Amino acid sequence: MAEARQAATFRLELGQGTRGPRWWNRALKEVGSAGLRSWRRSLAQCRVRGDFGLSCLAPLPLPHPAVLPAHPRAWALPGSRCSCKPRPLWGASPAAAPLSKVLEAQPPEARPGWPWRAQVACSFPPVLERQPAWLLSRQDDVLRGACPGGAASGLFLFAAIQGARFVQLDPSLGLVDWIKANLPDWGARRLPAFQGALAAAVFAGGLWTALLLTLHVVLRLLLRYQGWLSEPRGTLSLPTRSWLALVRIFSGRRPTLYTYQRSLPCLPLPSTAGTVAKYLESVRPLLPDEDFQALSGQARTFLQAEAPRLQALLGLKAWWATNYVSDWWEEYVYLRSQSSLLGGSNYYILDFLSAAPTPLQAARAGNAVYAMMRFRERLRRGEMEPATLLGLRPLCSAQYRRMFNTSRIPGVSRDRLCHVSDSRSCHVAVLHQGRFFRLGTHGGPGGRLLSPRVLEQKFQHILDDPAPARPSEEHLAALTAAPRALWAQARASLRAEAALDVVEGAAFFVCLEDTPGPSDAAPEVLLDQLAQSLLVGTGHSRWLDKSLNLVVFAGGRMGLNVEHAWADAPVPSHMWEAVLAADCFELGYSANGHCRGTPDPEASPPERLRWVVPEEVAAAVPLALREARALARDTECHVLPFAHFGRGFTRRCRAPASSFVQLALQLARFRDQGGFCLTYEACMTRAFLEGRTETVRPCTEESCAFVRAMQDPRLPNAQRLALFRAAADKHRALCRAALSGEGVDRHLFCLYLVSRFLPLPSPFLTQVRAEQWKLSTSQSPTQQPQLFDPANHPDFVCCGGGFGPADDDGYGVSYIFMGESMVTFHISCKVSSPDTDARRFGQHIQDAMLDVAALFGLGVGPSTGTRPGGAAREDKNS
Repeated sequence: MAEARQAATFRLELGQGTRGPRWWNRALKEVGSAGLRSWRRSLAQCRVRGDFGLSCLAPLPLPHPAVLPAHPRAWALPGSRCSCKPRPLWGASPAAAPLSKVLEAQPPEARPGWPWRAQVACSFPPVLERQPAWLLSRQDDVLRGACPGGAASGLFLFAAIQGARFVQLDPSLGLVDWIKANLPDWGARRLPAFQGALAAAVFAGGLWTALLLTLHVVLRLLLRYQGWLSEPRGTLSLPTRSWLALVRIFSGRRPTLYTYQRSLPCLPLPSTAGTVAKYLESVRPLLPDEDFQALSGQARTFLQAEAPRLQALLGLKAWWATNYVSDWWEEYVYLRSQSSLLGGSNYYILDFLSAAPTPLQAARAGNAVYAMMRFRERLRRGEMEPATLLGLRPLCSAQYRRMFNTSRIPGVSRDRLCHVSDSRSCHVAVLHQGRFFRLGTHGGPGGRLLSPRVLEQKFQHILDDPAPARPSEEHLAALTAAPRALWAQARASLRAEAALDVVEGAAFFVCLEDTPGPSDAAPEVLLDQLAQSLLVGTGHSRWLDKSLNLVVFAGGRMGLNVEHAWADAPVPSHMWEAVLAADCFELGYSANGHCRGTPDPEASPPERLRWVVPEEVAAAVPLALREARALARDTECHVLPFAHFGRGFTRRCRAPASSFVQLALQLARFRDQGGFCLTYEACMTRAFLEGRTETVRPCTEESCAFVRAMQDPRLPNAQRLALFRAAADKHRALCRAALSGEGVDRHLFCLYLVSRFLPLPSPFLTQVRAEQWKLSTSQSPTQQPQLFDPANHPDFVCCGGGFGPADDDGYGVSYIFMGESMVTFHISCKVSSPDTDARRFGQHIQDAMLDVAALFGLGVGPSTGTRPGGAAREDKNS
């Protein structure tokens, strides 16, 4: 994933500090603050809202208490006219100072800021609503189905108790009468039955709460079961079937997206000895004997000297916080990254391989926006089915809450994520030829969502508007592709812009663009151009801070550009599959390509946004545009539809589909570069509360032995096949370990952070931190195959997406299994690198897939290119 590049380039500027009795202070503050952030998500004392309801979802980079500003304006969120004061966990009231001066005045060890949470209003005028958030969250849980029983079950229980008492039965065993006797005399003479009903309601409420807590505890214990991970594909043992039946029983009749959320177990903390042993095993095939012996010596020293202290503090955080990785991962890998989001952090998702259901740009945009806004409504009401892994294990759904109405706000030292409530975000922001518009999505009686035909009508109004873009705003979006500090300084000058509030308060951002490249381009060339346009665009055609950028091209093709900090790829992919299915099979189009329905002549046209760009911002735009265009020109994308076979063939081979592809990628990379490299494969950890990802390292000793056997013409296929089986079993074991929280890289990442917080320098962790991922891979899962019909509609199947390379001299590869007979690869690299070429690597992947398939003797022959044992580059590791 794109996260591999972020993880490889993150910086932690803490200073070295001094050793002595204060060693533990910084680390304890970080660990304690992480736990408090977890609790504050559900036990916060107040909410701050404004006209747009923006609220910071991530900790602000607050300075040292000795230099905290007292004046409220110093705390104003850039881009807002906020004059309210936040509520940090520990307050102070020193002399007032501008925030920029405050940041400069921080001591080096405090410059990143204490990870306090401060919620600020981001609109005008601010309104402070003091409401018990714990009560709101519990009400929200019951209404959305985040508990194993809803409000209807409580009403049914109350009615059953009342009915039993009416027929002279007492299921409470006298408790209702005891409660009635102890209640105050409230109108007993006028309403003699009131006290009995009130006592029954109190008893029913207590019994209902006790039952919910019991179901919650039992469900949490059941979800700790990990035996399903070791089950062979297609078969379930008796314990696993029994476990699955119990989970369904205790989940209620109709589980929804958030049913399991509060029952998921926390991410377990592995032992340092086990993690270090797995790490050494992963780098053994990549290092010469002398380097490996030196690294092993550093590892032994680390386990004896630094590891006990670091693990003790990390264990404290694992006990105190809901997830010992995710908040630090979001904070230090994404939000503190100062590099451009263009191609390095954001990723893209395409629609279909070669077909568009309509050639009309406005019609496709109307259907897509309608489907996305309807998905948002279903998400708000919690009506969707729970996300599961392999149809067995419920997954964490926390990332869905920030899918819409979310913007990444740039900061001088770190960014922050700000979210808008659905009720206050009833519009999308549209960019067309350098012009910005506000397009309302709701209207009519009750503020209902507009029909797709009316939305098409509004988009067509934008396309037909002949007014040109003003020079000051035409390339303004290029600032979001600039380094974050530069964009933060420019945005501070735009804070009074109402247009900025509209853009950042929108549900998502829509880009209407011309089809990239020549109109008569071949389909495979058009795919590459679409992928590159979705990933990097022209440098000024995306508002990269928005969680979602919907890009609709003139020919009817479309895709997404997704900001990475708020969620990982499976979450927006889930939404995108639902949108594509609704667009093609439910909403559909008329015979002339328009959305179904009738236009509304009284519908209000979109509002043109007017920007007042100060001189200092206008001077920064050309600089940002030049850098963004350079990044866009340096990115090469290639989409490879591999149609020879797919998941169905790997099932016939009795080989895990992901292991099959990963071993083929190792073979292709060896043929392309002449050696092995550190390989990144993203694996989700959403089986745990607030889990995100873990890294699988597919380059193992077993995979290297298999690749060398494929390149040795003297070896028979039977021996190669045996080595393939061993390598596939090893890869599957690594995936199981990552899924169960026993991975390597996230644990080492957190140990490295704690070592910097103390500070306690560790040569071993520094060596781990310096690694570069030359090959970054990820599988895009098809989460809702029932929505598509590859057999009857092969052109209308989601073809996944891709991301930029993790290293300037490496490759980024994403793949998705489309039905049973196709795999689509998305390959990216840097044009400036003399060692990489996306199309060349795509050909190597195709040849490797065919060569591996030929080992099984199932009718798929070897490639016509580089055959097993054929010529390859010199092995650089030999």
